[in-house]
Order: sequence, then C-alpha cells, then structure tokens
Amino acid sequence: MSLLYCAHQGLREPAPFSDEVEIDYSKPYIRVTYEEAMRGTPLDRPVRVYADGIFDLFHSGHARALMQAKNLFPNTYLIVGVCSDELTHNFKGFTVMNENERYDAVQHCRYVDEVVRNAPWTLTPEFLAEHRIDFVAHDDIPYSSAGSDDVYKHIKEAGMFAPTQRTEGISTSDIITRIVRDYDVYARRNLQRGYTAKELNEKKYHLQERVDKVKKRVKDVEEKSKEFVQKVEEKSIDLIQKWEEKSREFIGNFLEMFGPEGALKHMLKEGKGRMLQAISPKQSPSSSPTHDRSPSPSFRWPFSTKTPPSSPANRSRNESAVTYDISEDEED
Repeated sequence: MSLLYCAHQGLREPAPFSDEVEIDYSKPYIRVTYEEAMRGTPLDRPVRVYADGIFDLFHSGHARALMQAKNLFPNTYLIVGVCSDELTHNFKGFTVMNENERYDAVQHCRYVDEVVRNAPWTLTPEFLAEHRIDFVAHDDIPYSSAGSDDVYKHIKEAGMFAPTQRTEGISTSDIITRIVRDYDVYARRNLQRGYTAKELNEKKYHLQERVDKVKKRVKDVEEKSKEFVQKVEEKSIDLIQKWEEKSREFIGNFLEMFGPEGALKHMLKEGKGRMLQAISPKQSPSSSPTHDRSPSPSFRWPFSTKTPPSSPANRSRNESAVTYDISEDEED
C-alpha cells in the first residue's frame, strides 16, 4: 500500500483500533533518539508518538493537543490511548460520554493514526514495548493521580516525554460548568424540542416555569413603578418651579404695594396732603404782597364763643362774610 494511498485513507476513514493493526514483531524494537526523530526518519520507520487521555466531550482543546503531538517530528505516527469507564470513574470521576462514544470521537480526529481502547492509567514498560512507542506526548503540568505526584515522572526520567501546550479557556470541566450554571436554560431548551420531563429527570420544571413567570411579572411591575415614580417626580419638580415663580411674583407685588417705598405709602401721603389742604385756611396767591395784620374778624367770629357787640351794619357784613366762607368750604 503506497504512502499516498495511506494518507488519503487516513483522511477518509476513521483511525483503526490497535487490535485491528498488525505489527511485525519479527523486527527488533529499537527506539529512536530525540535528535534522530527531529532530523527525520525513513518513511517506513515513522516516530511512534503516544498520547493518552479521557477525551470526554471531545472539544477543540483535545484536537489541538493531538495536532501538536502529530507535528512533533517530521515523520510521526500518532497512537492515542483512551481510558475505559471503569478506570476513569475510579481515578477521576464520572464522565458525560461513555467509553464507546469517547473511542469513536477520537477515531474521527484527523490527526490520529491509531486508537488504543482501555488504555492503562499508568504506562508500564511492557505497554510501551508492546506498542513500540518512542515518545509520550502530554502537557508538562504534573499529573497527580493513583497515589503518584506525577504519573509521567518515570517517562520524563527515561527521556521519552515530549511536552505539548494546553489550550487556555477550554476544557471538559469548563463545558460541564457552563451546563450546570445554566441548567434551567438547557432543560427548557430540550423540553421545547420535544424531550419529556421524565427523560430529563426534571420534576421541578413546571414549578420553575411558574416561578419564572412570577419573576417576570414582578420585574414588569417594578419597571412600570419606576416609570410612574419618574413621571411623578418630573411633575412635582414642574409644580415646585411654578410655585416658586408665583411666590416670587406675589412677594414682588406685595413689596411694591406695601414696602417702605411702596404705592400704598405714596397713596397715604397724597391722601394726607389732600386732607391737610382741605382743612387748612386759604392763602392769598404768591404773587400778591403779604401784609402783617391781625386776623380778620370775619374769619374768627363764626367759631368764637363770644360775639362782640356790633352795629347792625357790621352784623350784616359779618353774615355776608360767613356765608362766603362756607360756600368756599363746600366747594372744596
């Protein structure tokens, strides 16, 4: 089978399982060194790189790690080990996907040449020799498990470890955390798509739906209340401004009328002047000369308690004077 055919087959078909691949054990297993691997090996002797993992909820972070492992050397044959459910549940925890689903997901990754089912948790020399592994690829962070501070410690000491980089921001734990955090959203999503509450083991869905409706109503009432309060505040401010304007206008008018220099004072002064003018004696025009003389008897006599004796002629003149003065007063 030509290499070109194998390359096209690798892109068109899923990677085979290790128990489906025949290995020629007649040839001795001699590991290549890192320098030899970097220089490049013959086409019929690719560098056999092994990468293992759980690969639950297979995501881009898994694919990128396998891509790095595949591209460690110019001529690489990538073998990927996937741990079984039993091992995973014992050493790490429960998985979302079962082992068969995880095997199948890894098989369909374009960088994978071979898949080992039920891969061991800790790599033994026997396993490495059986699969003729040259290097083990994994991120360089110590992986503590199964009573060991780093399950890859002995691989690193043997000079068989080839580090890869983790993809930040994506992991199986992150995805599960998103689902748990937004559990109600995804539960309703699936119920709307036809799943039953029993299938989702969702007994509280209907209650939660009612609670959400109540929350929505409360939120609507709060928003409407805020709008009402805002309108009342705006109207109150407008009324206060108008009241202040009217108050200033009223105070101004009051001061203008009743203040120290107000119109009322001028009116009173003017009225007082008229009153004094009304009760004061008539004076001669300013143009006529004034003469020092005693008051005229005709002015005093009408108000005097004693009437001086007079002749009939004088009495007649006095009566005419009184008559004249009274008529002037009436005209005023």
